[in-house]
Amino acid sequence: MADQKKMFINGEWVQAENGETLEVINPATGECVGVVSYGDGRDAAKAVEAASEAFKSWSKLTARERSKYLYNLYELVRNHRDELAGIISAEMGKPLREAKGEVLGAADNFMWYAEEAKRVYGETIPSSVPNKRIMVIRQPVGVVAAITPWNFPVNMVARKIAPALAAGCTVVLKPAESTPLSAIRLFELIEQAGFPKGVANLVVGKPELVGQEFIDNPKVRKIAFTGSTRVGKLLMEGVAKHVKRVSLELGGHAPFIVFDDANLDAAVEGLFESKFRTSGQMCICTNRLYVHESILESFSNKLVERLKKTKVGDGRHKDTEIGPLINENGLNKVLEHIQDAKAKGGRILYGGNRLTEGDLGKGFFIEPTVIVDVTPEMKISYEETFGPVVPIIPFEDEASVVAMANDSNYGLAAYVYTENNSRCLRMAESLEYGIVGINDGAPTQTQAPFGGFKESGIGREGGYYAMEEFLETKFVSFGI
Repeated sequence: MADQKKMFINGEWVQAENGETLEVINPATGECVGVVSYGDGRDAAKAVEAASEAFKSWSKLTARERSKYLYNLYELVRNHRDELAGIISAEMGKPLREAKGEVLGAADNFMWYAEEAKRVYGETIPSSVPNKRIMVIRQPVGVVAAITPWNFPVNMVARKIAPALAAGCTVVLKPAESTPLSAIRLFELIEQAGFPKGVANLVVGKPELVGQEFIDNPKVRKIAFTGSTRVGKLLMEGVAKHVKRVSLELGGHAPFIVFDDANLDAAVEGLFESKFRTSGQMCICTNRLYVHESILESFSNKLVERLKKTKVGDGRHKDTEIGPLINENGLNKVLEHIQDAKAKGGRILYGGNRLTEGDLGKGFFIEPTVIVDVTPEMKISYEETFGPVVPIIPFEDEASVVAMANDSNYGLAAYVYTENNSRCLRMAESLEYGIVGINDGAPTQTQAPFGGFKESGIGREGGYYAMEEFLETKFVSFGI
């Protein structure tokens, strides 16, 4: 059995108050890859207290001083890329190539916000009366509780804590139970980077109990959450009682639209990047594929040919392109969506089965799947599948596909492939989504805003937009 990993509270590695532990399981093999201390609300309360005390001094540092710590962390994360990628792959199955890219993205966040810390500007406003002057200053919110998911277990942490720390806030992180090992290693690097004690704290614990402490504790001034829309709504309801700030990055049901003038080879590769990266377990991944009826057959054939060449397996093998699903519940949900589609008239064009041959039988693997003859009443048409399954829906014209694409409670990401410049602009403006990729299957960068419309969330991550989430605006009036 692996050595037990602890939580990081007030600059010390500590065990949970309840003494409980949690095994971390590799979804590709079923083997235990780590054991972590598994706490509850008491540990969260201790971490919040430590963060509250540290805020008094951390918030008073100059932006340049805070920046130095973030630069140190950037260098450490970048230099430990391969190690962190290996941990990610072991605990959630992500192919190593993708995991290395994730770690570099996390490092980029620490570098970006090391710079952005120095750009928190105030302003002066002309007064309406001659004996007054108006000044506006920006100040950090306070203690931030961050809750992150398992599908990007390092980058999601960086996207939340980097701007929070840069703004002068202190943080308490609760990572997903499925992927605590990469967060623990990241916090070891935070310790190595020299951050003062209490500035960044890590609690691995029971979601309901830790989350409730975050909601009820008055010293937590903001909760930053990425996860399901269901849980996001519960958090929003809870913090409303305390008028507490919240940012929510929730579910999605992204449409991917291919027009008849699209570069089909580029569209297939863009779809593969959008749909099958992280085994389809992304909030921004394609859930509905709309293809113009005149190219339906040719596009479908190209897509199937691409999937036939795809290697499914343990993410730690260098030739793997699609890894396992995170756990049995995730696998069962995907299989349920496939069966529901078949029962309602859907036809499997490719894939559709769990993979059980040889070592694949030890994990939660499924074939990349393409379904045609899709209808609106199928679950796959309106529920987030979170797996490597593509339903193809034909369309006739631009107006009809915009209406179908926007017919969703979600509004996170959408994708369009077309060579018509005017249509590019029309689609970018017409789609009710916070992120639109035009001829781009991976439209995310550190400096760009990331977030959704409708039930996909509130607030933005990325760029200077994220800094806004962790700053208060104060108006000061001077009488002279």
